[in-house]
Amino acid sequence: MNIFVLEDDFIQQTRLETAIKELTRMHGISPKKLEVFGKANQLLGAIEEKGTHQLFFLDIEIKTDELKGLEVAKQIRTIDPYAIIVFVTTHTEFMPLTFRYQVAALDFIDKELSQEEFENRIETTLIYADQKDSKTVAEESFYFKSKFAQVQYPFNEVYYIETSPRPHRVILYTKNDRMEFTASLSEILKQDNRLIQCHRSFAINPANVLKIDRQDRVVYFPNGTSCLVSRQKINTIVKIVEGLH
Repeated sequence: MNIFVLEDDFIQQTRLETAIKELTRMHGISPKKLEVFGKANQLLGAIEEKGTHQLFFLDIEIKTDELKGLEVAKQIRTIDPYAIIVFVTTHTEFMPLTFRYQVAALDFIDKELSQEEFENRIETTLIYADQKDSKTVAEESFYFKSKFAQVQYPFNEVYYIETSPRPHRVILYTKNDRMEFTASLSEILKQDNRLIQCHRSFAINPANVLKIDRQDRVVYFPNGTSCLVSRQKINTIVKIVEGLH
């Protein structure tokens, strides 16, 4: 689990960070990272993964900007539609605005709660997020996890994965997204056998192949992207795609 905190008041930063550390230790939860930020751009720049293992605690008012946290939440949703978002604020009157901003927050925790109730709400969130992270991912999701990266995406939107020019990294191409992370094709293929390696540099989701050019050995996807197929793999890929369609 990755935990991010956006809070520009040092006392509240310390309060929240201390509660998270004590509660994760109490419940045997071991976050991969816990990062606390006072500026929105720093937090947004630190997001490198996607999935329900990403947990954000956001203050709504940052540097006298009463709605900054809501705007940040909306940007997080654009980057990571699966993240868990919790608001920690004194502005409970802004709760209805979370629906207008379409950020699907899990909870809205009032800073003025008693310390016991405040920690109880944080505890409930951490346990929920840990259970989501620990559950077996549904078959309709592409899921990859290693000590370096954790990625979750609807499998029906995955087009293909390509080795990156950067060493030990790959690039995931989907219907509307492109994401690079640390992994190898062989590691990914071991974890998800629905993907088919069609070339030393590419693994595809055959269900999303729109067209195959057998002469040039290229497969095409609905958004116009394409990838190469090796001479040895072309007949196998054609049979698999024809079987699916």
